[in-house]
Amino acid sequence: MEIILPKWGVTMQEATLTRWLVKVGDTVTEGQPVASVETDKVDGDIESPIAGVIVSISVKEGETVAVGTVVGEIEG
Repeated sequence: MEIILPKWGVTMQEATLTRWLVKVGDTVTEGQPVASVETDKVDGDIESPIAGVIVSISVKEGETVAVGTVVGEIEG
């Protein structure tokens, strides 16, 4: 399943992924924070959509991406 940058506000268009809280191969639970992001108005965490294992990370720390971008993948 894809891990996607969510839209947290009406005007949010993009965010900078500031830090990965997991690495490929890590086991996570549903709702567990997997990455920290920064927008022009708020800082927050992307949460795992399901319990499983992180199988890929496709956005590097410091990279700015648009809302809806796939930042990684998890296998349940």
